[in-house]
Formats: sequence, C-alpha cells, structure tokens
Amino acid sequence: MLTAFTASLLLITVSELGDKTFFIAAILAMRHPRRWVFVGAASALAAMTTLSVLMGQAATFLPPQVLKWAEIGLFLLFGIKLLYEASQMPAVSDHEEKHEEEKAAAQAVAKAEQGFTQKHQKETPLAVVSEAFGLIFVAEWGDRTQIATIALAAANPPVGVVLGAVLGHAICAAIATLCGRWLCGKLSEKTLTVLGGTLFIFFAASALFA
Repeated sequence: MLTAFTASLLLITVSELGDKTFFIAAILAMRHPRRWVFVGAASALAAMTTLSVLMGQAATFLPPQVLKWAEIGLFLLFGIKLLYEASQMPAVSDHEEKHEEEKAAAQAVAKAEQGFTQKHQKETPLAVVSEAFGLIFVAEWGDRTQIATIALAAANPPVGVVLGAVLGHAICAAIATLCGRWLCGKLSEKTLTVLGGTLFIFFAASALFA
C-alpha cells in the first residue's frame, strides 16, 4: 500500500502543477475567499479521485497481464506525448510565455463568473464552493491525471492510491489558491511539461520491472 500511496502522491502532485484545474483554482482564489475556493477545489478533486479508483477497481476483472501492459502502455504514452509537446515549445522567457492551460482556465472561469453574478447577488461560502467544485470537477474529467489514477487503481491497492491521490490533489489545490499564479510565473510551461513526462515514463519503467 505504501508503494501505491507514494506513486499516486508523486504522480498527481507533479502532473497537476500548471494543469487547467490548477489555474482554475488560482484564478478563482483571486476573485473569491481562498478558503472556500480551496474547499470546493479539494472536494471536487477528491470526488473525482474516488470515482477514478472505483473505475480502476472495475478493471481488475481483466487478466493481470492485460492490466499490467495497459498500465505500462498508458504511462508510456502520456510520458512520450508530454516530452514531445515540451520539445515543440519555444524557448522563451517566463515573462513572455503564456501557459496554454492558463488561457483555457481563464476562459472557463470567465464564462462561469457571468452565470455566478447573475444567480448570486450576494457572495456566500456555499456559492463559492459550488462554483469551484463544478468548474474543477468538469475540467478534471478525462484529464490525464484521472486516467493515470484509474490505471494505478487497477494495478495497486485502492486505499493507497486514494490516500496518495487525494493528498496530492489537496497539496496542489492549496498551492494554487495561495500562490498559484506566482509559482507558474517562476516555472515555465516547458519545465512543468518535461517534469510530468519524465515522471510518467519513470512509472512506466517501474511497472515494467515490478
């Protein structure tokens, strides 16, 4: 279980930094009370993690060798894809670079904020939590971290995967709401992409020789 916990914690923490959901939480935290944005973001990610682990457990009915090679293939695919994307990114300074994920997050938040102001004349904790939860839950659906969580849960003890992934998501949500925009101004999108790709390939190799 410790191995599953460590693997999911590292994978989620590194992969979520600079992701669309990370920026959504960061942007919302600039407009609403941070603690309620954190509650909504962390709750959405915890719910998505639980759902992903359940989906991963459903896949355990497949033969062990099929699960093993599916896990290796998914991690390797994501790793190669991320490293390729990083190689295509221009070598620009941090001040000149604009994260693609940040652009998508800003658009999603802007659209949601229009509906938020129309429905809620007065900002309440429940309204902020609900907005953060809805935006992040939808953005996380089909994301590479969700698929990676499913793969981990299919081949590892589910309790360890849940604990590690929930903790990793909570750490990222806390960083995003406290200093997300500042942090990603210091780390370029290319650097974050290379780190994520390298980690996916590392776990593919670990699964191969396990």
